Amino acid sequence: MRKEAYEALEWASSFLKQYGREENAARLIMQHVKKCSYSELVMHMYEDLTYVEWMEFQALVKEHASGRPVQYCIGYEEFYGRKFTVNESVLIPRTETEELVYYALQKIERMFGQEPVTLVDIGTGSGAIAVTMKLEAPQLQVTATDLSERALEVAIYNANKLQADINFGLGDLTEPINHKKWDILLANPPYIAFDELPLMSDLVLEHEPHNALFAAEDGLQLYRRLAQEAQQCMNEKALIGVEIGYKQGQAVAQLFQESFPGATITIQKDLNGKERMVFCEIV
Repeated sequence: MRKEAYEALEWASSFLKQYGREENAARLIMQHVKKCSYSELVMHMYEDLTYVEWMEFQALVKEHASGRPVQYCIGYEEFYGRKFTVNESVLIPRTETEELVYYALQKIERMFGQEPVTLVDIGTGSGAIAVTMKLEAPQLQVTATDLSERALEVAIYNANKLQADINFGLGDLTEPINHKKWDILLANPPYIAFDELPLMSDLVLEHEPHNALFAAEDGLQLYRRLAQEAQQCMNEKALIGVEIGYKQGQAVAQLFQESFPGATITIQKDLNGKERMVFCEIV
């Protein structure tokens, strides 16, 4: 049966709405099937899909409707303009984390200029932060670590695919990197409190790795450990940047202020006006 891309999207949007899914996922799936950008899709909206494209499109739409995140269905998520392969071993990169990268790049430029400084991304997951930092600022000497061997496999794959020269380490928080001092430390650790679990989407709870989402002590456990352990790992002049839950700004800032009394601590809001990052500038 002949089916225009436009008609297929109309069907998919209606179908996904019935299952309480984001209708926008239909467009992402169509771009994946057609192997095109959004602008290219708009230009060819009224062209017929091939039989194979229509079959693949239907299958992916139904897979997403069943509860699997669309990024896992199509196998990637865009981050800072690049496609990162993702699967159930890693979190799906979020737009808020793009803002962590953006502000970190600004602060690095101001603090270090074009010096070949060292950077570690702790809990790298898909490698989105580490790979992006290396590609946006090639002078950085980047290392990425994770507690999960499967997550590291995904990060290594993305680094190779995107041609980013990065070192990798397997282990818990600073364990793989505490043999030397670092200029920059970035992290997006698990920060969701366990009592927030009932508020989470089923797409997240049933598919994304819980060890990358939840943390004890109202979500602050890993920030407390990181602030303490980082004292032994950072150079005299250094930058630490972490993504946080939107209610955790003051608490996380206090933890780093206690570990680095002379540092400048700033809480950065995201584009939605929510506190989303804490930066610790050590000089």
